[in-house]
Amino acid sequence: MRYLKPPESMFKKIDKPAFYKILLVIILGLAAFLRFFRLADLLGFWYDQGRDALVIWDFLYKGKLFLIGPTTGIEGIFRGPWYYWLITPAYFLGNGNPVWPAALLVLISIFSVYIIAKVGREIGGMKMALLAAFIAATSIYIVGSSRWLSNPTPMLLIGVSLIWAVFRFLDKKKWAFPLIAFLVGMALNFGSAMEVFYIPALIILFIWKRKLLPDIKTILISVFIFLLSFFPQILFEVRHPGVLSGPLSQFLFQEKSFSLSFWEMISSRLPFYYSVFSSKFWINGGNIFAPFLILVTLYLIAKKKDIFKNEKFIVISTFAATPFLGGLFFSGNNGNLYDYYFTGYYFVFILLFSYLVTKIARGTAGKIIAILFLGIFIYKNMAEYKKAYLLNVNDYKTIVLNRQMAAIDWIYKDANGREFNVDEYVPPVIPYAYQYLFQWLGEVKYKAQPLTKNVDLLYTLYEVDPDHPERLQAWLDRQKGIGTVLEEQKFGGIVVQERQRIK
Repeated sequence: MRYLKPPESMFKKIDKPAFYKILLVIILGLAAFLRFFRLADLLGFWYDQGRDALVIWDFLYKGKLFLIGPTTGIEGIFRGPWYYWLITPAYFLGNGNPVWPAALLVLISIFSVYIIAKVGREIGGMKMALLAAFIAATSIYIVGSSRWLSNPTPMLLIGVSLIWAVFRFLDKKKWAFPLIAFLVGMALNFGSAMEVFYIPALIILFIWKRKLLPDIKTILISVFIFLLSFFPQILFEVRHPGVLSGPLSQFLFQEKSFSLSFWEMISSRLPFYYSVFSSKFWINGGNIFAPFLILVTLYLIAKKKDIFKNEKFIVISTFAATPFLGGLFFSGNNGNLYDYYFTGYYFVFILLFSYLVTKIARGTAGKIIAILFLGIFIYKNMAEYKKAYLLNVNDYKTIVLNRQMAAIDWIYKDANGREFNVDEYVPPVIPYAYQYLFQWLGEVKYKAQPLTKNVDLLYTLYEVDPDHPERLQAWLDRQKGIGTVLEEQKFGGIVVQERQRIK
């Protein structure tokens, strides 16, 4: 069976710096291609994106300042404005076009692939660096997260940069401690929920390496930097007492968001945790990933004495374990956890798995296992890319920026200078996305806005609602008493109707 033996020369070439650099450049190029491909056509611009864009529009063109950012998904608790500050220049340079801030987030995610390669090389050498970078560059789940115009997206870079900063702490770099404080502060402002478990992970590591802790002056400076990241919220709370602190206190104490319901939670959490971990490699794979996960786990147990001699692997494993363990006691937000809550850990999971696969691949049988994993990885992701990237934007369920703008363009062209009203229906109820798009296109392109006072010409715009068709039908029934349909056009999952208002 000699033909099954992997070509040793290929594996040896990877250890040569020049060959490594060439492969890394190719991987980064592939990361850029997959992230920018049809970005303008397939960009999602929905409730959250419209809400954020309206805040930035009001700042740029109406001078309305803001001290808080997007909601955390928990009622009354808001992040800081750092995400808004990050994407505001892109909105300005793009003259309000949402594709520009999306492109900025894509660039940040591409840089994060470079950082995961640097971190991976420190942990397990060039082979591990290339494996981790390749997975991060081409996994459709990671690519999809990189193209998401939302505040968790920068966590891909913040999370892996935090690991890099901790490595500098191990290297006795004095500036590492303030950098760690800054990155944790940013994580709690950009992240969704589980980034809070960075803190216990760091406490464990600092206790372990307490002899490396800096002098008291550096520690105090670091604490100041951490608190400074929350200065906008503190200032907002001073100006509006209780608006932020009240819901936070209720969430932490009155709702008992963290409780010792370990055995109650473990049965529901473990399948979810498997999905969170496995989906970073391929989606819709069922239990295909399970044998590889079991294999690396058994290898870790069998070789633990050797593996845990690597201090940088200890860092990775500590960061990987804390959100899963902490999540077993998290019952807030009505007990709901969502995959994107772990965005800041995606690259940690990839690093952990890549290190163990690289260790296994030192033997001939291990190389075959690694090649089998990569074969399945490439096959599964290519299948998903075909479905996602070859999507017809005119599909009746498609709701993307491309179709939303086409619908609004049709309205303005059909109105042909006439005054008109617009009534929208979207499944999240509040049509922030269309409010912004009318504001932006009406101001920049058409120099006209829909009127708030009733006029004869009315356009009804609605999206398909497969989850609650009865709500859409009830809305359409009400519209029958408001205006008579004269013409109707469809744009993907969006329907626009020209109506004559009933007097």
